[in-house]
Amino acid sequence: MPSGGSLVLLRHGQSTANAAGLFTGILDPGLSASGADEALAAAGLLKANDLVPDAVLVSPLQRAVQTAAVVAAALDLPAHEVGTDWRLNERNYGALTGRHKDDVRTEAGEAQFLAWRRSVDTAPPAMSDEQLAVFAATALFRGLPRRALTRTESLRDVMGRVAEIHTERVLPLLADDRTVLVVAHGNSLRAYCAVLEALDKSAIHRLNLPTGHPLVYQAGGRRYLDAPRAEAAALALALDGGT
Repeated sequence: MPSGGSLVLLRHGQSTANAAGLFTGILDPGLSASGADEALAAAGLLKANDLVPDAVLVSPLQRAVQTAAVVAAALDLPAHEVGTDWRLNERNYGALTGRHKDDVRTEAGEAQFLAWRRSVDTAPPAMSDEQLAVFAATALFRGLPRRALTRTESLRDVMGRVAEIHTERVLPLLADDRTVLVVAHGNSLRAYCAVLEALDKSAIHRLNLPTGHPLVYQAGGRRYLDAPRAEAAALALALDGGT
């Protein structure tokens, strides 16, 4: 947990793939209209709570970049305060990437569906050579280190990379009493929470992070800036199978 400054975790606003019910992972859709509204509302909450960030770290996936851009514009943040880091990317869902969640649930059964979606150590089926080649050829992954693109990932794998960025880039800022905003994804931020709080598997399984709701870590613990709405959104996520 932060001992000095404030750390704000923000899941990007709703993406077009979220709205369509897809396993999104490393797909790169943009925000839906609702998602853009969520990003603007998040900026308003940050301003109202005196949490205008000194630094912003963002996943390079478009839905996170667009969310950060909306927040930065609303808060008049200078461009140099916003940086990207691939280690904040969403979890790679392997061969499930781009598939409709309802189809996967029907084919695999509820238990396997939840294991792939919610467990800490169970990775989805790996991508084929053809799937991997398609992603490797995109402008996004051509510009990233080789280790940024795997065939699949468990949440444990994601915890490893977000722990790296926390140690290397976030902790020094918090130690200097800065406010840091991290804009990323449902599973990369679940992993981040697990690292920050040393959560056990049961607590990680229960954790759901709704889109567009700032979650603040300070010395006294964590809290949503709009707790009633965030908790209602998190409950709706849980009833739909989770983040």
